Amino acid sequence: MSLFARPEVTILKESSDAKEYLSKLEELQATVKKGSPLYKKIDKEISIVKAGIIGEENILFELKNSGMDLVVLHDICLVDPDGNSAQIDYIVITPYVNVFIECKNLLGNIEINNKGDFIRTMEYNGRKYKEGIYSPITQNERHLLVYKKCKIAEKNFVIRLGIEYGFNEFNKSLVVLANPKTLLNDRFAPKVVKSKVIRADQLITTLKTLKSNAKSSHDEMLGIGNKLLSLNHEDRKDYLEKFLELKKEMESEFQSLPIPEPVTTPPSAPASVPDPTLTPAPIEAKSEEKICPRCGSKMVLRTAMKAQYKGNQFWGCSQYPKCRYMENLIPDHD
Repeated sequence: MSLFARPEVTILKESSDAKEYLSKLEELQATVKKGSPLYKKIDKEISIVKAGIIGEENILFELKNSGMDLVVLHDICLVDPDGNSAQIDYIVITPYVNVFIECKNLLGNIEINNKGDFIRTMEYNGRKYKEGIYSPITQNERHLLVYKKCKIAEKNFVIRLGIEYGFNEFNKSLVVLANPKTLLNDRFAPKVVKSKVIRADQLITTLKTLKSNAKSSHDEMLGIGNKLLSLNHEDRKDYLEKFLELKKEMESEFQSLPIPEPVTTPPSAPASVPDPTLTPAPIEAKSEEKICPRCGSKMVLRTAMKAQYKGNQFWGCSQYPKCRYMENLIPDHD
C-alpha cells in the first residue's frame, strides 16, 4: 500500500450463524404452547440471541465507518491441539496489531471494582438488583491462549520461541460494551483492566492507540487474516446443541407427565353390578374425539415415560399444563 493510499476496511468473514439460530428458535417456539415453561425458556433464549446480534451489528457498523485500514473477521471458532475451543466475536487486524474483541450487549449498568470484579446493576419493577458476572476479560484471555496454541502447533522450537516472545505485543484483547444504554463505572478498576473494557463508541479511538514496533501493509494484513480464517472451524456445534436440547425438551414435555394411581372397584361394590365410573377407555379411539370433562378441550392419548408407570397409556388434556386432567386406560378383564 502506498503512502497516500486510502484506508480500506476488508470484511473477510461476516457471520450469519446467530441469525440462522434465531430463525430456528422462532420456528420451534411456534410449535410450543404459549405461556408454558418451555415457551418461556425459548423466549428467553430468543431475547439473548437478539441482543447479541444487535450488539455485534453495532460493532460492525463502527468498524465499517472507522476510516481506518482494517481487516475484519466476525464470529471465528478456534480449536487448539488440546481440544480447547474459543468462540471469538471479532478479530480486527490493524496495521500494527491483531485485536480480539469480546462483544457484550448487557442490560443494566456495569461497575468494575478495585479487584477487577464485574458487578451488574439492573432495575426491575422499581427495584434495583446487583449481581456479579463472569469476567469477560478472563474469557477473552482464554481465547487468546487458544489462538497462541493454534499458532505454535507443529512449529519448531525456534519459531515457537519467537511467537511466544512477540505474542503479547502483536495480539491485544478488548471487551466492548455494545448496549448504548449501559453505563460503565470503572473509576476504581485496576489500570490494566480499565484499558481493556470500553464502550462501542470508544472502539475506533482505542484501536488507533494500539501500536507495535512493526507496521503491516494491507496485503500483509490480508495474509494474516486469511491464515486466521484457515483456522476457523465451520462445523460449529454450539448453536446446534442448544437448539437440539430445546427441541428434545419439547418432545418429552408431555411424555414426562405424572400418572394417577390406577382406579379400582371399591370392595363394597357388588361384582355383578358394573360401575359406570370404571368404564374402560378404548385404546383405539381414532373415530371418536374424547373431550376433557374439566375444560371441554380435546383429550389426547399419551404414554408415560418415567417412574413405575413407564409404558402405561393414559388420556391427558391437550391444554396441559393449563389443565392437568388425566384418565387412566383400564385394561379389559376376562
